[in-house]
Formats: sequence, C-alpha cells, structure tokens
Amino acid sequence: MTSTIKDALGWRKKFGVLAPSTNTIVEPDFHAMAVPGVTSHMSRIHIRNQDLSSDEKMVRLLKEMGDEILFAIDRVMTAGVDYLIMAMSAETIWEGFEGNRTFVKRIEDYAGIEVASCASACKAALEAFKINKIAVITPYQPVADERISRFFNDIGVEVVRLKGLRCPTAISIAEVSEDALRKYLQKLDGDDIECIVQMGTNLSAIRLADEAERWLGKPIIAINAATWWYALRYNDIQDRVYGCGRLLREF
Repeated sequence: MTSTIKDALGWRKKFGVLAPSTNTIVEPDFHAMAVPGVTSHMSRIHIRNQDLSSDEKMVRLLKEMGDEILFAIDRVMTAGVDYLIMAMSAETIWEGFEGNRTFVKRIEDYAGIEVASCASACKAALEAFKINKIAVITPYQPVADERISRFFNDIGVEVVRLKGLRCPTAISIAEVSEDALRKYLQKLDGDDIECIVQMGTNLSAIRLADEAERWLGKPIIAINAATWWYALRYNDIQDRVYGCGRLLREF
C-alpha cells in the first residue's frame, strides 16, 4: 500500500538537482523560482579541475564528469527525491538531440526515476513559443558553441548568431555581470531572430531575461528558468512564477 504521508515542505514533489560543484547560480535561481509544496535538493558533481580556458580542457572536464554524475545521484537519492534535474547544459547537448535521449536514458535507468535535462527543456520552451530562428549566448569555448549550434539544428531551429564568452574557469562563469550580459543581449538582437537563448546554468540571467523581454519585445529564454519550468510542467505543476520571464508566467 502506498503511504499517504508527505514531506512537510515537499508535499507535491521533491526534486533532486545535479549540478557541478563549482556552480553557485543554479541553486539560488531554483530557490527564487520555488512554488509551494515543491522543494529542490542540490547534489554536487565533483569538479576537480575547473580550467575551461581551451577547447581541450573543456572536453576533458566533461569526460571526467561521467562517473561523478552517478556518485551525485547516489547521494541525492538518499533524500527520497521524486524527480531529477540535470542542471548542466553542455553535458546534455554535447551529442545532439539523440545524444540527449541517450544521456537521459542512462540517468533514468541508473536512478530509477525520471530526469529533466537542459536540452529537453530548451526544445520544449522553443516549441511553446513556436520559435524557428534564434540568437544564443553561452559562457563556453568554441568547441561547445559548435555543439550547441548542432543541437539546435537537430531540433529544427536555426542559430542566426551566437556569442561565446570564453569564460576561463567554471567559477568565472558566475562572475559575468548583469551589465555585461545586458550589452551582449542588445548586440545579439535583430529583426532576423525571434528569440535569444542563454545557455550555461552558472550564468546569472533569470531576472535580466525578464527585464530584457520588455525592451527587446521578444522571448529571452534563460536556461535555469526553462529547466525549472520544464520540471514543473512535466510533473503537472501548473503554478505561474513571475519575475523570471514569459515562459514561467504564460505557459
């Protein structure tokens, strides 16, 4: 018989969040977007060397995370979570959309529960807005930016422009200021795009995206807002969240 006893705070859902140990943005972002009865519980993927200053070093970091992701799952599952969120965008888009399917299946088979990936969230968000042409901003090196463009091509979305910030370390991603991001968004905008997508869960953008939608007049999809939205809606939680962009407010 299924127990009717519920967690005192997570009485609707308890989300386990898998994020790099260097990430200082996604946890407070998720807390800022919290809705009643849904809690998020961070499990950190150990990053031993945070150097991202070249294509080779970024590829190395992603490869080294393979087993560490499973260790992070082991830890967070002890909290009795109902659902997982993979709060790292590069890992989920690296091998295109089919690669995302493979990644999600690997995590779900290991954990025994379902998982939201940033790649799945991006696809769902763009479909909600019926978007076909975008600009993208990332904190990454060229090797990751090329993979991101390929991923969007896989799902039938054209990347018209892309700005990679070339952040030298994993921690430095969180040090990109709102003023700097605002200028990049303005440069990326144009009549030839319908939306701007921000990748990189350690890049702080949910509040700026909400603001930028008003002065650019188009959707700005911040990856943390999209992933949180996807996790909520996948679990049939329809609460609207304000101050983080149109996606959570309207869909």
